[in-house]
Amino acid sequence: KRTRQGRQHESPLQSERGATTIGDALVAKIVGIAAQEVEGVQMGGGTARAMGGFLDSVPRPMSGVGGGSQTRGVSVEVGAEEAAADLSMAVEYGRQIPQTTEAVRNNVINRVENLTGLRVTEVNITVNDVLFPEEERPQQEQQRQVR
Repeated sequence: KRTRQGRQHESPLQSERGATTIGDALVAKIVGIAAQEVEGVQMGGGTARAMGGFLDSVPRPMSGVGGGSQTRGVSVEVGAEEAAADLSMAVEYGRQIPQTTEAVRNNVINRVENLTGLRVTEVNITVNDVLFPEEERPQQEQQRQVR
């Protein structure tokens, strides 16, 4: 990119000595971790969360790219200097969804921009499930096992 004066736009990922490329898998992992740093959020939601829990328990051969629960519910598009993310998540019952999603959006943007040098153009969030407080979960698990 060039500015009006014709000088090269400075990017932390481009220099005279070479370029740094940030991979999609890395950005997806950072996005997933950053989103889950916000209290009352769980990535995936609904069926995606249930399937992900099952898939996380299945042993897989070692590979160079991790992910699992950290990237569940995360989709990213990464360019040379910009990134965009789509997230799918569940929010704890009783939490205000607009404030929670805004906290997630801000944390994702801050983490990705600070850790990678990429500029985040957008973070779209779909809330598709509700979580119940921790103290209710053991009772729900027991009820499922009794049936």
